[in-house]
This record gives sequence, structure tokens and C-alpha cells, in this order.
Amino acid sequence: MTERLTIDHVGHFGDGLALSNGASIYVPYTLGGETVEVMAEPGHPDRRALAHVIAPSAERIDPFCPHFGTCGGCAIQHWQADAYRNWKRRIVVDLLDHAGIACEVGDLIDAHGAGRRRMTLHARLSSQGILRVGFAAAGRREIIAIDHCPILDPAMHGALTAASAIAELLEPVKKPLDIQITAAANGLDVDVRGTGPLDAAMLTTLSRLAETHDLARLTRHGELVIQRRPPVIEIGKARVTLPPGSFMQPTTLGEATLAALAIARCKGAKHVADLFCGFGPFALRLAETMKVSAFDSDAAAIAALQQAVRTTQGLKPLAATARDLFRRPLVPQELRDYDAVVFDPPRQGAQAQSQQLASSRIARVVAVSCNPATFARDARILIDGGFRIDDVTPVDQFRHTPHVEIVARFRR
Repeated sequence: MTERLTIDHVGHFGDGLALSNGASIYVPYTLGGETVEVMAEPGHPDRRALAHVIAPSAERIDPFCPHFGTCGGCAIQHWQADAYRNWKRRIVVDLLDHAGIACEVGDLIDAHGAGRRRMTLHARLSSQGILRVGFAAAGRREIIAIDHCPILDPAMHGALTAASAIAELLEPVKKPLDIQITAAANGLDVDVRGTGPLDAAMLTTLSRLAETHDLARLTRHGELVIQRRPPVIEIGKARVTLPPGSFMQPTTLGEATLAALAIARCKGAKHVADLFCGFGPFALRLAETMKVSAFDSDAAAIAALQQAVRTTQGLKPLAATARDLFRRPLVPQELRDYDAVVFDPPRQGAQAQSQQLASSRIARVVAVSCNPATFARDARILIDGGFRIDDVTPVDQFRHTPHVEIVARFRR
């Protein structure tokens, strides 16, 4: 059974939102003003599946990927570029307004660049016993098998083929696999998770597969299977050897853009604390002109950063320390050593650290965030502690999704 709805606008998660009998109904792949025919989504009373667009928006365009609408990787490929960009900036504006934060939000910066340089593919057996390697379906546990992804960086060439070969080789273990692939400067770095223990013969066969597909490194749950060459990326003057399965910004341009925005907002500082620093995409660039103290809970990332510092000429002093900033945030007494702080936490934000910053005498804080909702929460903590927010810049490196990055400066 189908019903007809009129879409009012596109919500913050990329779904069209219709108002029906006082209730909000979410319909993916629709745009504001469209009349659509929809079907019920079992188990989701506030969602509908799109059956047919009866009256399309003038802003609707054809998606460029044949998997769009089934693969859950992209939420929006069907919207004209200017309207999409306005919507993505509006996500930030609305969330700040909701938190009662008045500030100027700059134009959205497109940082998609050459495309995604990392991805996680899933390998699962279907109920019919067919092996599928790809991305999760939109709103379902089903895996959509793919052989091509047009939003990937060309440096990811061969990644899908290698992942399929790994999944086929490991099919006898009968376990769901997650295969994380990162494009380093000198080849693909692959970490396989979910295999359980493997015998020596299987590990030897995996090593041969890595040779066949010219992988730089292959690990299993972070443990080395074979390293044919250390996977490295360039960060400013430095070359960093990636820890297995480590977090990094999804696009090369995105990393450079966020770092440039953060560094510009630290201009004039002599000693900066880089909190949630990872393996140093900000710290190593900051250290070209100022002293840096970097902190992160990931010991492997800190070790990679320390090694990069030892092998890079021309940097100011950069000290990297492993520390869980969620449980042990830097306190006001420690923060007296710095005249600026940069923090770039995971999606859950930095509530505990923001509370300590608000209680300190630090004069300048640069916040980088991948989640506007937790950014707004942390910003409110800083503002209530005596800071004012003087600029916010949204950055789009997750093009075709509702995810948006933010860089903002706070000053007392």
C-alpha cells in the first residue's frame, strides 16, 4: 500500500521531511517541495521508503553513482550543488541557533578534493550463502556489493579488488569481516577485523595475496601479517608512518584545509597545546613556526608522531604525550604553560576538556569538530566560562553526506 506526501524540507540527516497529521515523516532521497509516492518502512513508523517522485523539485539532478539509493554511503547525490551547499551550511547555523549561540557562520569550504582516501568495506554471507563485499545498505543490515565507488581518491585504485580477494580467501572462517583500507603515499594499507585466530597456512596465503595486490602493509586486528614497505603520508615537512588501522581525515584536501584554518587562528602564539592530536596532522604543521605540546589517548599514534619528530628537520620543539583526555583532561594549572589550545576530538566531543578550558586562564582556543551538535554543546561551555566565539567556518570533506566539519576560534 502506498501513500502520497509533500516534502516540506530536507532535514539535518539528509532525508526529506513531510508533515502529516501533525507528525514528521522522513523520506530519504527526496527534496523540499516534491510530491512523492511512498511505502511503509516496517518497524519505523516515522519513516517511509520512496516509491516514486510524482512532482520533482527544480533542484533535483541525476545521481552519478549507480549504487545511489541502495548503498548507504551517500545520502545526497540528487540535489543541485548550490542548494546542497546552502543546506549543509544551514545545518551548522541551525544547531548553533538552537544552543543560543550567536555568531557569524562563514561560507562552506569544499574540501572533497580528489576524494576519499580511506574506507571500511564489509564482507558478509547473505542468507543464500552468497559472499557480498561492499557497504551497508541504507537503513538495513544488508550489504550492497560494489565493484566501483566514484567518490574514492584515485590513490585507492585496486582497493575494492584487494578487499574482495581477501574476503574470498577468508570465506572458510565463516565470520563477518570489516576491511579498512587507507591510501598511503606509497600504497594501500589494509587492516582486517573479525577473522578470529588464523593458522600459519592461512597467514602465509594472506601474505602472498598482499604481494599479488602490491599492498604496502596487511594487518589483522592491528597485528602485522606482512609489511612490504612502511605506509607513510606527508604532513608538511614530515613523513609519518601510519599506525595500523589509525584514524586519519578522509580526504587529503580536508586534512590540509582544517590544519590551515587552525594554524591561521593560532597566529602569534608561541606555545600551543594540540589536544586529541592523533599522529600529528595539526601538531607537525604548527611546529614549523611555534612550540607544540601534543596529547592523545592513542599510544600508537603518539609513537608515530614522536618518530616523525625525530626524523624531521626544521621543526620547533614538539613534545607528544599519550594521555586520555576524556578521563584526564588538562587542568587549569597545566594550561598555564600555553597561550593557545587547539582541540579536535572524536564525534562525542570534548565536554570534560572544555570544562577545564572554561575554568582556566587560557586566552585563545581553536575548536575543530566533526559533529555540529557536540560542538555546540562544548561551545556553550566555553562561552559560559567567559569566552566569546568570533568566527565559525564549516568545511565539507564528506561530500554527499550530512556530515560537516567546523573550525572556530574562541577568545576571552
